[in-house]
Amino acid sequence: MTANPDPADSVLPLPDGKAAPVRHVGLIMDGNGRWAQARGLSRSDGHRHGLDSLRRMIRHAVRIGLEYVTIYSFSSENWNRPETEVSFLMSLLRRFVQRDLSEIHQANVRIRVIGDREGLEPGIRQLLVEAEQLTRANSGMTLVVAFNYGARDEITRAVRSIAQDVATGAIEPDAVTQEMIGDRLDTSGIPDPDLIIRTSGEMRLSNFLMWQAAYSEFYFCECHWPEFDEAAFDKALADYSSRERRFGGLSAKAL
Repeated sequence: MTANPDPADSVLPLPDGKAAPVRHVGLIMDGNGRWAQARGLSRSDGHRHGLDSLRRMIRHAVRIGLEYVTIYSFSSENWNRPETEVSFLMSLLRRFVQRDLSEIHQANVRIRVIGDREGLEPGIRQLLVEAEQLTRANSGMTLVVAFNYGARDEITRAVRSIAQDVATGAIEPDAVTQEMIGDRLDTSGIPDPDLIIRTSGEMRLSNFLMWQAAYSEFYFCECHWPEFDEAAFDKALADYSSRERRFGGLSAKAL
């Protein structure tokens, strides 16, 4: 990995109505199990190949100068999967931190973890803290890892925090704003995603960044995550660049 160049400083539509350069991409990495099944492999093999794809995509995101990438690594609903699969996914997390954290740090990438850490096994929680602390001072791309994350849970925790302040009189109910809610979310200080990519042909958010994705562009591709490569990433970015982002306003052509 190499350090990324200066990030784009605007997410507003360009004068010709085309979208400004992408700052933040969200990745819903779907289809590891189906990719493996189609090849007569185990779901564990699919997740292992999915991790290889993630490594390549992180390197590529750094190389092309993205400012933020958020990966949906483990949702709060994924605990409902078979215990053997959950255990394997946790072992992949450990392997990723142990084998890849040094390379990520050398590439000047900063890791930030979002999601509920309450109730996590202490060893897993320590791995997340270790990754954040080692890379805290890095100034390149920010890799946001959504782990034990669910958007509804995130919003619930933010609202509960505000409700507690209202109950104590620290703030008045009329003082609650969208900005205040945003500041209480796990992603506080991170710009909303410009583009969210989901693999495997599924066309839904699945409880991922629901507040933050209010004006995001979406790109759905048929390929499963282990098949997603640099060319597919570039194709998604090229598709985004051809779109017009209006943020609720009028098309540039109508002005």
